[in-house]
Amino acid sequence: MVNLMLLGSWAVNGQSKMNVLKIKTPQDLHSFFRFTGKDAMLITGHRGGIVKGFPENSIATFENTLRHTPAFFEIDPRLTKDSVIVLMHDPTLDRTTTGKGKLSDYTFEELKQFRLKDAEGNVTNYGIPTLAEVIEWGRGKTVLNLDHKDVPLKMSADLIKKHNAEAYVMLTVHKPEEAKYYLGVNKNSMFSAFIRTKEEFDGYEKAGIPFTQMIAYIGPLVKPENKELYKILNEKGTMCMISAASSYDKLKTQEERKAAYVSILKDGASILESDYPIEAAEAAKDLIKKESFKAKFFGLK
Repeated sequence: MVNLMLLGSWAVNGQSKMNVLKIKTPQDLHSFFRFTGKDAMLITGHRGGIVKGFPENSIATFENTLRHTPAFFEIDPRLTKDSVIVLMHDPTLDRTTTGKGKLSDYTFEELKQFRLKDAEGNVTNYGIPTLAEVIEWGRGKTVLNLDHKDVPLKMSADLIKKHNAEAYVMLTVHKPEEAKYYLGVNKNSMFSAFIRTKEEFDGYEKAGIPFTQMIAYIGPLVKPENKELYKILNEKGTMCMISAASSYDKLKTQEERKAAYVSILKDGASILESDYPIEAAEAAKDLIKKESFKAKFFGLK
């Protein structure tokens, strides 16, 4: 079982201040995510999180989550018709905005007329953010994990470089070749890598991708096969993440979800990704122990 540590001034409660991650350099980022066996359980908000009145992939949602718990965020960059990178999970606007049709059929200026919806379909006052403004917002507050949708690798790498954001922006990679490309641009790149099998692990090892510069997404379920992945990845200094977004987050009641989150933590995962990061943090707190050398990375702002 992974040890769960109290993160300094961690507040798993609503408050006016935000929980922040004090990560200033790429080396801090690598250290923050390095598996040691004496680590804090980390919570990541899938698309920011789901709360009524707060739309996914929006700064308002990120800030709401941080008022309850420390977290980093998996977000979804996509391209507009005029090649502006914005946040949008779906290739179409219908589910999450007041717009209709393909995102790529609109310029960013045209997208400004639309409002974001929350998970229940309620229209909010929030507009579609650009990745650039989210990156600037995130500085000194959190870590952003960029999923790979339709944005070319070079555009993502160039934007991180332009905003001098390598200390707190990481990249989801689905295969070693993607990681190798990013490392060729920036040797300090940090990854969330899909490593769901021993064969996928072998691929990253053969490609020479540094395991101390990644977290490993090992899948959406607690299952016996995870034990081998925990062992070989943890020995490399790599934290393992289970995502409940497509699995346990679908359970109907908060009590059912809490039991599932606890099972993930007890299984051996170091990182829990959820559509309900506030609930996940609340579920984790009963297992927390009061010591962690990584406490220096956590604070309030």
